[in-house]
Amino acid sequence: MVDEKINLHMSDAICQKLKDKHGISQEQVQACFLNREKAYLFDEREEHKTDPPTRWFIAEDDAGKLIKVCFIYFPKDRAFDIKTAYPPNAEEIEIYKTAPQRASP
Repeated sequence: MVDEKINLHMSDAICQKLKDKHGISQEQVQACFLNREKAYLFDEREEHKTDPPTRWFIAEDDAGKLIKVCFIYFPKDRAFDIKTAYPPNAEEIEIYKTAPQRASP
């Protein structure tokens, strides 16, 4: 699946997983990108390292639900490939709130 506005890519398998496991739709993920207020962070945990690097952020969907979105950004295509999205826990919210800002993407 592709969204033309922000070049958002979600495989059918990811869409199904987000719906079944987390109750999150592609539209909610898109809304989070549009509602994001802070820069993206990089997932620097060894077991989550990717090339290009995995980035993440926390934002509200249009109904005010907080969602953590993890993705890989492909600058050549200006494309966002969604890896997962789910309601963040308190620790993730605190990390995001207190993280230094970097340029995005």
